Amino acid sequence: MSPTIYDVAERAGVGIGTVSRVLNNSPNVRPQTRERVLAAIEELQYRPSPIARRLSLRKTLTIGVIAPFFTRPSVVERLRGVEAAVAESEYDLIVYNVETPDKRDVYFREVPQRRRIDGLIIISLAPTDEDVRYFVDAGMPTVLIDAHHPQLNRVVVDDVEGGRLATQHLIELGHHKIGYISDPLDNPFNFTSSRDRYLGYRQALEQAGISPRSDYHLQGEHGHFQAKVMAGQLLDLDDPPTAIFAASDTQAFGVLEALRERGLRAPDDVAVIGYDDIELADYMGLTTIRQPLYESGLRGFELLLETLEQPEKTPVAVQLPVMLVERHTSKPIGV
Repeated sequence: MSPTIYDVAERAGVGIGTVSRVLNNSPNVRPQTRERVLAAIEELQYRPSPIARRLSLRKTLTIGVIAPFFTRPSVVERLRGVEAAVAESEYDLIVYNVETPDKRDVYFREVPQRRRIDGLIIISLAPTDEDVRYFVDAGMPTVLIDAHHPQLNRVVVDDVEGGRLATQHLIELGHHKIGYISDPLDNPFNFTSSRDRYLGYRQALEQAGISPRSDYHLQGEHGHFQAKVMAGQLLDLDDPPTAIFAASDTQAFGVLEALRERGLRAPDDVAVIGYDDIELADYMGLTTIRQPLYESGLRGFELLLETLEQPEKTPVAVQLPVMLVERHTSKPIGV
């Protein structure tokens, strides 16, 4: 039979309340008493039940993550980072998958109110001021990853800079006719990454004295197939681009397929650059912009723990770096 908290108390010669305070690292225990209790725990090999620990702490010891379409490689990689960090802690994890704008609104309203979690991480879904009021009114510590709001702690990258880096790379290779394929810039989920990357794309063009062309920017549902369709539309123009910047690696793979279907190759005929640097990008030899997806998940959970410990601390933005990764789908034009 497994030892109980009563057995520990009897062995140490204290009450169960003292044992509980030792287990919860309360400072209100004399050092000699703490040592006796810890020795009794070790001798009896006592392990408190997770349920009892939750009750004693008056916490759920559970973290919630609200994430969109978590079959997307970039979201999966961020979740892997969160999960790895949670696994090293005493917390459990619940993931809420957002597939529609209505589901987003439901989770934003209901999850903080249910009290099933101690803290919340939101990936890529920028909350409105009204959303944040719900979180605050519910007393729910919340951290954003790949999303912004000045009232919340957040882990972000500079997607404007990433878009500028991608486009500047193509310009330096001699390309002036550069297409951009992305998710819809205005969308009901309030995603901001494609819009910010587009701003960086335009900035780089304008700084180089190149006028952005509206027919070189196509928007559509995120995914390999839709990106292939959009790339085909660009390639079929009377004056097609010589390079295409895709707002994600998944979309860049669609661009590469569109090229193959037309008997074209990257980078000989059209240069291609993606964004994210997911694992498959290396295998495909894709030039891309790397953002630290896994690290953002790790750092997001660390920031949530800090928020739980210091809820009154002024919110901060932890900005992670982006960098160009040159592989085999871009090269100087005419070479």
